[in-house]
Amino acid sequence: MSGTHVDAVGVTDFGTAHQDLHSDRGALRGEHPGRSRNPVVKVADLAWLEFEKPDLDRAEVFARDFGFGIAARTERELWLRGTFAGTPCMVIRKGRTSRFVGPAFRAAERADLDRLARATGSDVRDMRDAHDARDARDPRDARDAEVPGGGKVVDLLDPSGFPVRVVHCGERLPALPEQRPLLLNSGTDHRRRNLAQRPPREPSRIQRLGHLVLETRVFARALDWYLDTLGMIVSDFLFLDGQRDRGPTMAFVRCDQGSLAVDHHTLAMHLGPGNGYVHSAYQVTDLDSIAAGGEYLDERGYKRSWGIGRHIQGSQLFDYWRDPDRFMLEHFADGDLFSCDLDPGWAPMSTSGLAQWGPPATRDFLGASPSPARVRDVFRALRGDNEMDPARLLGLLKAANS
Repeated sequence: MSGTHVDAVGVTDFGTAHQDLHSDRGALRGEHPGRSRNPVVKVADLAWLEFEKPDLDRAEVFARDFGFGIAARTERELWLRGTFAGTPCMVIRKGRTSRFVGPAFRAAERADLDRLARATGSDVRDMRDAHDARDARDPRDARDAEVPGGGKVVDLLDPSGFPVRVVHCGERLPALPEQRPLLLNSGTDHRRRNLAQRPPREPSRIQRLGHLVLETRVFARALDWYLDTLGMIVSDFLFLDGQRDRGPTMAFVRCDQGSLAVDHHTLAMHLGPGNGYVHSAYQVTDLDSIAAGGEYLDERGYKRSWGIGRHIQGSQLFDYWRDPDRFMLEHFADGDLFSCDLDPGWAPMSTSGLAQWGPPATRDFLGASPSPARVRDVFRALRGDNEMDPARLLGLLKAANS
């Protein structure tokens, strides 16, 4: 039920049932609860993302320009890290083509791997010995999962076909020096005196991996798998205009660490004609780090996809870039943190709903530019055993233009 109240200075504030929360709408009776009653385990966070690329030297140049540190480098592997202590952010292995392989999630406890292995019929393996069976095209492509520090791993496959690793690492990488936030003067709060503001023109120093966004043709099945198997919970659902009764088509999903507030989303998934990587996001210090780091990238000829702005779901300040292999990566700062107590919000899916302020979302960011591969995805999806049909496709096109 909606209502209003007047604050101490006489300004009327129009409230809703979700006043002071993250969405102006909650679930209707019988809609998806956004969490599993009895998940197998509850993962603690994303650990890292895995990619293959043919040119590791070029990948390292971009990584340094984007703000990653180098955790380890061999002839066939490049491990990237942030400044925070913990696991690396990304591993890039040498391969014949550029492709996203899959995510690795961090188990809260070593015993969770045993529980997960028993429930899924998998094995717990040592990361120094476990060869990756994700690409069976050529046995020579088998890869050592030799994460710096070692540890144990369980390999799974989600309903979309993405290989998913759950890992428990033996050692944590130590923290590195931070990019200090600028001291800001605000209103009558004057903390900076007799000093000029000069953010350095340098790469935005990545602190940590924040989230991954995926597109899938089997959204409902994939969502339930992450909730039931990995114990993740939904922060926000998006639905197509006029199709809410058919269920959501996008979910922003976080880890469940009880009363500890965590990122609004660690994983986001949306229904689409393809199964694939959309983007990944990396936390930096503040808005000046985003902006000055963006100028640094622009001066070196990299392509901005969209930004700078502030999101609605998650509230992050954002800036999106393309690497030389056309993968999209995001710098973000100042994201929402939710504990397990908050129920999912519900909102219509639209391009205008992606940001509170900033430039309009670009066709590049939306993936709206037609290509032969995209056309093939559409035809394959409409003819396959999945959740895409003409009504869903038209609804997605309408949302992209709204």
